[in-house]
Amino acid sequence: MPDDTKRAAWIVLGGIHLLNETAPRRASDPVVLVEVTPQEVCMPSTTVVVRWNTLGVCPTIALTAGGAQIVEGRITGSALFPDAIAGPSLSAMVGPEAAPSLVPLCYLAEHPEGGGYHAYGQIRFYAEDACFVRTTSNPIGDGPVEALSWLEPALDAHRQAALRLNNHLRYFRTHFGGTELEYKYNLEPAPDIWAAALELLKAVRHGELPGCRPEYREEFQIHAFENYMFDVLGPAGEVGYASFIPRVDGGYVLKRKWYEEDAFARRERLLTDIKVSPATFEDYLRSELHLQVQALPPFRRVRYDVQVESMRTGHVYGIFFDRSSLLAAPAIVLAQCEMEYRRSRSILDHDPNDMLQEMEHVNNWLLSYLTARGMTQEGTFYSKRTFLRDAVAAEPRLLSATGRYRSA
Repeated sequence: MPDDTKRAAWIVLGGIHLLNETAPRRASDPVVLVEVTPQEVCMPSTTVVVRWNTLGVCPTIALTAGGAQIVEGRITGSALFPDAIAGPSLSAMVGPEAAPSLVPLCYLAEHPEGGGYHAYGQIRFYAEDACFVRTTSNPIGDGPVEALSWLEPALDAHRQAALRLNNHLRYFRTHFGGTELEYKYNLEPAPDIWAAALELLKAVRHGELPGCRPEYREEFQIHAFENYMFDVLGPAGEVGYASFIPRVDGGYVLKRKWYEEDAFARRERLLTDIKVSPATFEDYLRSELHLQVQALPPFRRVRYDVQVESMRTGHVYGIFFDRSSLLAAPAIVLAQCEMEYRRSRSILDHDPNDMLQEMEHVNNWLLSYLTARGMTQEGTFYSKRTFLRDAVAAEPRLLSATGRYRSA
């Protein structure tokens, strides 16, 4: 958290109906201003995460939406919303009738140069914390915060984006849809990727990646599955690979990537509703998709994902520690760290090219992090398709390992 004593910030509390419009706004609605140390990791910021138990004792004032003061006092942050329900001190301020519907409405930040406020709409709210995204591109309101000149513009900004803000996870958007953007590093010698992933996650938690934090409530993921890949050799325009990945229900996901040479940007598509079995993989690709294919040795992939979120922009990047080993020859292993753009937690528009610049900044930090620990020396775009091709070129017998999932 930045040391910013010259600029004020508040968590604004009010009835849930002010967000979901289940009742009209009324001048008598209670509005509670909880003054806090500025919570933005950087300025300007797109995402703000507030953890109640870190706030300490907060000056608090309750008013009506019409501007009449009800009461003021001080409340410890951890006592605001035990079990995500207004605690006794907060209930005493607004009364037992209003307290049950009280939620964080927004995070309000004083503009650094003065003259208005930035509003961040609440999108996630739990007993431990809450997450907010900026909904105003320019400062709103003016004058003392208690004058509430910012309240109507803040609520109107939330209403205008309500379809995205009031629905779980719909506030995400994706730039460059259908294209995978990814940096890679070969890890040699192959490390314990579990330990490597958790150490990197620890570094991000402690702020070693400037302006970024672990993605809110999605910071770490585990993946382990078999992969059945086909080298797509033609026709022109279809070159790349087709890869079958088992689903938990017994079916398969087909991942297609289009590229002739390993590169940073590759077209990508997932098909989840196809009806295939290992015996029909090749027939499906040849007869249904009209592809010219060569089966490659199947492999087992184990991956640990560290998800990092830029608090400045809301862009989310995945840093994946990845181990692929051939099923027929488990000693043949590719260990990599991959860094990929995932999505953006944002209501406001961003220039996609700015995302590419930020992604390069994150990647530069990652290269420095990995080289300092002796895990790699330089970046690469070395793909799993190339790894499998190289393995077959070194040991042609590995092609026989594909027989068990080729059609008769």
